[in-house]
Amino acid sequence: MGARLRLVRRRIGTVQSIAKITRAQELIASSRIVRAQQQLRAAEPYATELTRAVEAVISRSSTINHPFTEEPENPSRAAVLILTSDQGFAGAYNANVLRESARLRQRLRDRGVEPVLYVAGRKGISWHRFRELDLAESWSGFSAAPRYRDAQAIATVLLEAFNAGRDDRGGADRDGVDEIHLVCTEFVTMLTQRPAVRRILPLQIEETEEEHPAGPLPQYEFEPSPAEVLDALMPQYVASRIYYAMLEAAASELASRRRAMKAATDNAGDLIERLTREANNARQAEITQEISEIVGGSNALAGASAMNE
Repeated sequence: MGARLRLVRRRIGTVQSIAKITRAQELIASSRIVRAQQQLRAAEPYATELTRAVEAVISRSSTINHPFTEEPENPSRAAVLILTSDQGFAGAYNANVLRESARLRQRLRDRGVEPVLYVAGRKGISWHRFRELDLAESWSGFSAAPRYRDAQAIATVLLEAFNAGRDDRGGADRDGVDEIHLVCTEFVTMLTQRPAVRRILPLQIEETEEEHPAGPLPQYEFEPSPAEVLDALMPQYVASRIYYAMLEAAASELASRRRAMKAATDNAGDLIERLTREANNARQAEITQEISEIVGGSNALAGASAMNE
């Protein structure tokens, strides 16, 4: 019985140590998510205005003929950028993103398009390498605190692949891509984050008679030409889209980690309570057994004394 009590107390100590770790992780995530939300709000106006500028170039130039806006006739390769986390303890955050990326790869293959994988985040990199999936490029070390230069580095690689696909379009041996897709996590609220797939290039153009939600588009004059202006805007536009998605992913990662660590801490508390009751029962059983042994020994001595008399 003593061995059982020692085992239960050892388990209680182990669970208490785990609860301290999960509580610390919860507090760290809670403190960092505020800054992540502030960065997300600060980046939104620039991303919105840059998107409006690109929309203005396209909408005011009905005759524009540009690879960034043209749908390829027979696309054969598509770049898929997947944003995952560098660290764990984030619940189902990475699993949801990777599941969504798998669905996107299947849709591309159904269209006869080969997916070319680009992954940001150690968890996504290790997941793909474990399954022996080829990666065209990978990045890590900034998932929880992305910087604009990180997005620029990713955008440069993707645009080089897209431009290479534009140059060798129709060739037998191809290194470029015809499309660029992004798999990330949208930050809705502290309790809701959902995986999303966005196509970055070619731009999806929709003709509509409805007024733009943000108001009329600005009346720009383009010089030397709309196509050259679009060439100059696109690297910034792609980097801005990726950076904003990285900020959303960072806020989602921290929110998921905070929620997962809080659940782990609560579960540890419930387990400690149950183990404490089990330890008390074991201790009570030990005391009862000791009393029974003492009473039995006393009765035996009393019986022996009576027989001697």
